[in-house]
Amino acid sequence: MDPNATRNTQPAPSVLRRYLGIYAALAKNSVAREMGFKSNFLLWIVVDSLWFALQVCFISVLYLHTDAIGSWTKWQVVLLIAASNFIQQIFQALFLVNLTNLSELVRQGKLDFLLLLPANTRFIISCRQVDLGGFFNATAAACVMFYAAHQLQLHPTFWQIAGFLALCLLGVMIHYSLMLLLAAVCFWTVKAQGIVWGYYNLFNIARLPDAAFRGFFRAFFTFAVPMLIVANVPVKLLADKLSSPFEMLLLVAMAAACFVFSSWFWKRSVRNYTSASS
Repeated sequence: MDPNATRNTQPAPSVLRRYLGIYAALAKNSVAREMGFKSNFLLWIVVDSLWFALQVCFISVLYLHTDAIGSWTKWQVVLLIAASNFIQQIFQALFLVNLTNLSELVRQGKLDFLLLLPANTRFIISCRQVDLGGFFNATAAACVMFYAAHQLQLHPTFWQIAGFLALCLLGVMIHYSLMLLLAAVCFWTVKAQGIVWGYYNLFNIARLPDAAFRGFFRAFFTFAVPMLIVANVPVKLLADKLSSPFEMLLLVAMAAACFVFSSWFWKRSVRNYTSASS
């Protein structure tokens, strides 16, 4: 059980307003921190933008030698890359820095202070900082998605767009749950940045069409580490490539399973924490 957990007798709307207020204060503090180092803020936006552009250029070169990867055309893959980058940047903006810093909180004993705060520890650890650069890069990815959809002459309905955004949020939830799971290993190993950043490198798999995978690797990256469905399913919905709702249901089920398992592992990890003074 979380050491700072107490019985909450407040109604749900009051609890929601309280945590929205806490998050607003944390976000405001993040803005002040970013503006204090403007050069670093702008540099990381440029670096991420160049990396994104490089991926699109690579696909353009690849399609000089082929017309399709499986059933995926050039602009469908560009749409997939942009959607994957959009999901990744939203995750990066909201959670990445916080989860990668968890092992330092444990190693330096700063987690003790967070456990004593009158708020849910997991919420505070997950949302302490907001990476504003991620939102800028997500906007750039959205612009590329719009251009790719225009090239494909797609005219999605309101429900397709709403479903696409909902599925993208589920993709963010999968990234968050799996990275929290890996970050929580630091309660036993103290340092876990290598494991966490190793998972971050797996984000590249989400940018690839699922048709490029076969056999064991397709099953592994669909069910064990569900990278292939994070961006493929939302894009298939937007591009009318879904043959049945099974893939959407699979994404929902995997997001729920990852979240539940990471929640269980987090609670067990916190119980294993002995504090800096022990």
